[in-house]
Amino acid sequence: MAIEVSSQQRNAKEPPSHRGGKSATPQRSLALVLLGALTFFWGFNWPIMKIALTEISPWTFRSLCLAFGGLSILCLAKMRGLSLSIPKQELKPLFLAASFNITGWYLCSAYGLYYLAAGRAAILGFTMPLWAAILGKFVLHERLTFERLVGLGLGLAGLMILIWPDLKTIGTSPFYSLFMLGAAVSWATGTITMKYFRWTMPLVVLTGWQLILGGIPVIGGALLFEPITTFSQLSLKAIFATAYVILLAIIFSQWAWFKVVILLPAGVASIGTLAVPVVGVFSSALILGEPIRAMEIIALVLVVTGMAIVMIRS
Repeated sequence: MAIEVSSQQRNAKEPPSHRGGKSATPQRSLALVLLGALTFFWGFNWPIMKIALTEISPWTFRSLCLAFGGLSILCLAKMRGLSLSIPKQELKPLFLAASFNITGWYLCSAYGLYYLAAGRAAILGFTMPLWAAILGKFVLHERLTFERLVGLGLGLAGLMILIWPDLKTIGTSPFYSLFMLGAAVSWATGTITMKYFRWTMPLVVLTGWQLILGGIPVIGGALLFEPITTFSQLSLKAIFATAYVILLAIIFSQWAWFKVVILLPAGVASIGTLAVPVVGVFSSALILGEPIRAMEIIALVLVVTGMAIVMIRS
């Protein structure tokens, strides 16, 4: 399949999607389609994770997601005849990317979500574009164009409108809010790491190994810090919620996100995720009964406008 071409092969055969040209148009279209799918699947993932975490502790839940997700992706790659070997020169970058993209993000976000409302936890976690824009400027030397600054500003303004009523609540539990901010910084650092290094592994293999390697500390923590979960006592609701997270939010969405990061500049890709917490707020209202007010509508308009400016002008 064409979408499994590695970043190095793509660079050798065609210009990067952000340099322009007719040959880059299908790649841009693919990136936009994947961002749309990520917005939906990751947005609904927040209230669904909240359901699972009411019955499964954070370390155990994340261990299940990462172990099943990583092994499933590598099995699919093997069935397609792809090599699962890791080039020696990519081993250290792979561990680094897995530490930020997987270990840091998944652990911090699980604990933050465990103690905070689903919609608000999503908002804090998706301040990631701010940190990615800053890191991209200094590490990747990406230009902070006027369109990107406007889009980022509108998106963050929308998120601030959503979070404003809960600032007092966050102030009373700053420790758990810091977990979500730490998750956002970790994910942003992982995104920059993916762009900084040159990868020759097929993307599906790179995704699977990141989940496996990044999941090792999580699984170790579950064995050390938490009692063994009796899965026979889980409700069907918790089982279906966990299955959703593994199949759609991890197996598909992690591959899709790494693909978007390869196809687009890190700043543009990260700004494209700003709609996820808005979907998270609305889906939390739908699934968990959290209220929708005028500020949610205003925030949605600001975020979508900011994303449109960045995507169209870029």
